[in-house]
Amino acid sequence: MSTSPLNTAPIQNFIQQVKGADASNAREVKLTMQQSKNLAYTLGIVMARLHGDLELFVKENTNSNEDIVEVQLDGGNTW
Repeated sequence: MSTSPLNTAPIQNFIQQVKGADASNAREVKLTMQQSKNLAYTLGIVMARLHGDLELFVKENTNSNEDIVEVQLDGGNTW
């Protein structure tokens, strides 16, 4: 799995564009085809990285020998 830094500039640009549109009460946000592709590819890479990290985390944490704690409650004395 690659651990190279992710280029999230297309996501940041999109968020800034949405914030600007919201601030000016715009009804829509338009993206060029190139912006759309960059955003889609970046989101795909981010999601793939997150999924890979989750799989690694689950794999590393399901095979561990955890201590089993047993608790018995007897209600105590009522005298």
